[in-house]
Amino acid sequence: MKKVKYQEPARGEKIQWQEQTLHVPNHPIVPFIEGDGIGPDIWAAARVVLDAAVDKAYGGQREIKWMEIFCGEKAVAAGLAALPEETLEAIREYRVAIKGPLTTPVGGGFRSLNVSLRQILDLYSCVRPIRYYRGTPAPVIHPEKLDVVIFRENTEDVYAGIEWPAGSDAARKLAHFINTELHAAVNPEAGIGLKPITRQNTQRLVAAAIRYALDHNRPSVTLVHKGNIMKYTEGAFRDWGYEAAAQQFGGQTITEKDAAHQYNGKAPQGKVLIKDRIADAMFQQVLLRPDEYSVLATPNLNGDYLSDACAAQVGGLGMAPGANIGDGVALFEATHGTAPKYAGQDKVNPASLLLSGAMLLEHIGWSEAAEMIKAALEKTILSKTVTYDLARQLDGAQEVKCSKFAQTIRENLA
Repeated sequence: MKKVKYQEPARGEKIQWQEQTLHVPNHPIVPFIEGDGIGPDIWAAARVVLDAAVDKAYGGQREIKWMEIFCGEKAVAAGLAALPEETLEAIREYRVAIKGPLTTPVGGGFRSLNVSLRQILDLYSCVRPIRYYRGTPAPVIHPEKLDVVIFRENTEDVYAGIEWPAGSDAARKLAHFINTELHAAVNPEAGIGLKPITRQNTQRLVAAAIRYALDHNRPSVTLVHKGNIMKYTEGAFRDWGYEAAAQQFGGQTITEKDAAHQYNGKAPQGKVLIKDRIADAMFQQVLLRPDEYSVLATPNLNGDYLSDACAAQVGGLGMAPGANIGDGVALFEATHGTAPKYAGQDKVNPASLLLSGAMLLEHIGWSEAAEMIKAALEKTILSKTVTYDLARQLDGAQEVKCSKFAQTIRENLA
């Protein structure tokens, strides 16, 4: 298999990670993966807006130096592995990267390139901020009431699940062991799966969610679990989450129970309220009482469902950004798929990748440029100059290509 050597852009500098803090130069090198299918179209559009926002926000004093790295179909076409080791090393070395959607190539050796990137790089927090941009068509009456940031554990639960097919020798042996040695009841002809959840990984995820709430003045963190049924995995997630809050943030947090007893149900000024909800009840809550929730911390599968369900309330995955964040390394990404039937047509909405780029800017401390992008996107949608996915749901909309949508957002930067 061929190897690749990535060339640093001229005048670019590396982002450094020192004392648990990113140190960002004025011309940081940021690797990007175009992505497969519609990836090249939406990345080209997003990049135009990202560069223009940075230039406008900082008067030309700051600039991202983009460096392309390879993964997925483009890597395979170049004779590389689907996920080259050099790509992993580049993300580790440069600390912050962004990617379009990826397809796992047939025979590529991975169940999912997206999952592999998260697990190999130990990007344990899948972070999905979900809010409404005015003018976006939405299926609920008050989409503006939903403004949540979901922290989904990225390395265990079903992402680290182990399975044995029904009727296999291994499944029968495991069922026999469970039935005879552990005195539980499992049908020997069942398919069997295991989902590990650990204290260490739970607590670093919950700590990241609480830290985010404190840094962004968000009032609460809700632990979402199915602990009423799965007591030693999902129930443990809840218990370990409360433990992390008490041990690591005792002076900055208060439980919902303590707030009810001591402060009539309201957290004192400056303290983050820690609460928990059963997963199925939480799905109802984000529909009926979304404004009561701010940051959600979840095991992997619960967060997967909730992220997409919440995104649907504000316009769908095309309007939902995402990031995978670990200790000193972060990878931002479009949250939707590759849509190969639209590849090369300059058609698809780039907002998910663009907003993920805005998350990247916030992550490196360039929040002024990020806020410019969000305001310009909203202004563009309100003007009804939009891509086909939004145009077909808006009366009187002007349908434009992906590149034209990006150009209009750029013109609306202020």
